[in-house]
Amino acid sequence: MSAIREVQSWSAEGYARNARFVADLGLPVLDLLAPRPGERILDLGCGDGALTAKLAAAGAEVVGADSSAELVAAARALGLDARIADGQALPFAAEFDAVFSNAALHWMPKADAVIAGVRRALKPGGRFVGEFGGHGNVAAIVTALVAALNARGLDGAARVPWFFPTPAEYAAKLEAQGFRVDTIGLVPRPTPLPTGMHGWLDTFANPLLDGIDGPARSALLDEVEALLAPSLRDQAGQWTADYVRLRFAATLAS
Repeated sequence: MSAIREVQSWSAEGYARNARFVADLGLPVLDLLAPRPGERILDLGCGDGALTAKLAAAGAEVVGADSSAELVAAARALGLDARIADGQALPFAAEFDAVFSNAALHWMPKADAVIAGVRRALKPGGRFVGEFGGHGNVAAIVTALVAALNARGLDGAARVPWFFPTPAEYAAKLEAQGFRVDTIGLVPRPTPLPTGMHGWLDTFANPLLDGIDGPARSALLDEVEALLAPSLRDQAGQWTADYVRLRFAATLAS
């Protein structure tokens, strides 16, 4: 999920094909949330609803929110209450027992605005539990992309759309807005890519590749893959992304 003015465009079909592992690997965060029957839960950055459906199956009353109309449509097709919303300006007020988020908060660089919206959305004593890209996440991939863009006279660093904080940085932001941080830490998680590095870049790197099309885009992606192959591709040709996740649970003061 990103702001309503999306820095990233999403294809529900492409996401399902190239990024199903995102929801599959989010199950430990569901365990950390420990949803209870009857709770009202906001899934912030619900995507196509794969984890939202699991929350609903646990007996919770779930609302999914995402900025992508196409992904919200996919979630609604599962029978879920999914709404188009800007994660950096949430419209809810004191109506949720918990806010859950998986693999979405790094798309929302206005982190203080996100946390303020979560605080407003929660009832007193409510929980905020999530996982997203932390400090060092996809560092090799970002470095290769920035280098390839810089070589073409573009400012690669200025195109990086993500927010990958340290635990201390994010904990301070939570505490500044009245949350007690119950647990927070980085989780190194090298992640096999089922459709290779090209599939990952096609799905997640659109903001960095904006305006680069046709043969120029293909040449840039080939260069990025060549830079990454020694560290992220094994002898059998399997690609692995250098993921580092930040997982946390926090409670709003009563």
